[in-house]
Amino acid sequence: MAGATYVPIATQTLGSAVSNITFTSISQAYTDLVLIANFALPATGDATRIQVGNGSIDTGTNYSSTWIYGTGSTASSGRASSDTSTRFAGAAVGPSTDFATGIINFQNYSNTTTYKTWIDRYSGVTSSEVNAMVGLWRSTSAINTIKLFNVVGSNFVVGSTFTLYGISAA
Repeated sequence: MAGATYVPIATQTLGSAVSNITFTSISQAYTDLVLIANFALPATGDATRIQVGNGSIDTGTNYSSTWIYGTGSTASSGRASSDTSTRFAGAAVGPSTDFATGIINFQNYSNTTTYKTWIDRYSGVTSSEVNAMVGLWRSTSAINTIKLFNVVGSNFVVGSTFTLYGISAA
């Protein structure tokens, strides 16, 4: 987007381990959102998921996702529909020394005439793993709440950071 400006909306830096990260009351003043996460989980095999909503998190079966995954020597892909959340690019990291970076781009999050989509990318720091995922929330409601959580309920590790940016067109 030519002339776009990233505006920091909120940052959460963990001083203690928590099971989920939630951004609420997100301003509708931007065209798109970007969430950048630098995080770790305490155990290998846990997986981070995304839910969104308007006023509250939608926990219904209104999500679909398609993903690709590669390590340099293996590759795979998959799809899930009518799910209660989407993958965070398959982010299954651990142990706690393996901080990873993920970026989620929410397009047209405040539009009230179309379903909401996002693209996210993730790569492990100490592994060669890379992932990309497209998510869909089957709702025409604007997104004003975003939640990241872990499938098996592990806490995000102390020192993890999550920053939400609004993108405003010039």
